[in-house]
Amino acid sequence: MVEADGNGSLAIEVRGLTKTYGPQVVLRDLDLSLAWGDFLVVFGPNGSGKTTLIKVLATVSSPTKGEVKVAGFDLKRNPWAIRRNIGLVTHQPLLYGDLTGLENLKFHGKMFALTHLEERIEKTADLMGVSSYLGRKVGILSHGMQKRLSLARASLHRPPILLLDEPETGLDEEAQGFLDVLLAGESDAPRTVLMTTHNLDRGLALGDRVAILAQGRIAYQDSRRNLDPAEFRSAFAHYLEMGR
Repeated sequence: MVEADGNGSLAIEVRGLTKTYGPQVVLRDLDLSLAWGDFLVVFGPNGSGKTTLIKVLATVSSPTKGEVKVAGFDLKRNPWAIRRNIGLVTHQPLLYGDLTGLENLKFHGKMFALTHLEERIEKTADLMGVSSYLGRKVGILSHGMQKRLSLARASLHRPPILLLDEPETGLDEEAQGFLDVLLAGESDAPRTVLMTTHNLDRGLALGDRVAILAQGRIAYQDSRRNLDPAEFRSAFAHYLEMGR
């Protein structure tokens, strides 16, 4: 597992984050923090900014203004250190279609200068149920199998933080179990997870904190322990209606 910045007391710290695309404001003055080991599930209607938030935290998209720290590293000053500490799963598999699954995982591992790479690939592929598909080109695999490979890629370097944008999309029931293995992390070092989803039942079952992102801001946030499920579902329905 990659070492995080010892000066960072929080896994994720966001202050006043705003992201615009031309005249469109997608995230507006957003504040958010996750302690190490937190599992936050973010719900929200389409267009609320969930994917944009993941992209900014993953250094894929630059903030228009605001401060962002991940694993104690400042987004503007040290984006590469952030990338070493995160595993990213998006709607796209982030794999090369003309390479085999094995070649993709080797490429990813070499980018992070991983030791014992073949052993890591073998173990990770087995955990994600893709061992028998490693010799095939990614481009000819089903969407579900590509998604499994993307989970293997995201976890290969054993990141302490996972950023997941609707990771269950395209996964069958068996693959959902592999996702649960990834989310759990290692027993001696539980992962910090920020996950977006539309699946209320699954999100409420997985996260120890939940939030609703609406109109570019965190409109609702609570711990699952204090949560009134009926109240939360009512709040979610309200913001979902607002987003239409």
